[in-house]
Amino acid sequence: MRADFEWAGFLMQIYSSEGRRFVDSEFHVRYAETDNMGIVHHSTYFVYFEEGRSEYMRQMGSDYAHVEASGYNLPVTEAQVRFAGSLRYGQKVRVRTWIAESLSRRLTFAYEITAGDDPEVLVTGFTRHVWTGRDGKVTRLPGIWQSHFRTCAE
Repeated sequence: MRADFEWAGFLMQIYSSEGRRFVDSEFHVRYAETDNMGIVHHSTYFVYFEEGRSEYMRQMGSDYAHVEASGYNLPVTEAQVRFAGSLRYGQKVRVRTWIAESLSRRLTFAYEITAGDDPEVLVTGFTRHVWTGRDGKVTRLPGIWQSHFRTCAE
């Protein structure tokens, strides 16, 4: 079962991994990530998003170290999460990550989180990033990187 939300059309599009290149990352909920009820603390999902994003970039041949070595950074400018369920200590986590939008100055990753092989989507979200140079100023990404990330988004 998919978690469907009544949000703006753009967000609904972001949350659909169908027909997009995605990467699944899997790991288990660690005790330190839970609250006193044994449920994953809401702030932890942003860490899970980062794990998914990092694995996505590694598998697509463009890890953060490579991007940074070429003189660029990719800071988060916006992040959103929506909960339809929760995870508990010890459960297997699957983070599905894909590029929802790739523009010359901006990149948006989208995420779906499930409990392992269970198809029910418990959490959805996105992070929006801008490209900056080493000086921290927003910049256009060079053509070679633009084509790489646009290809990943198709």
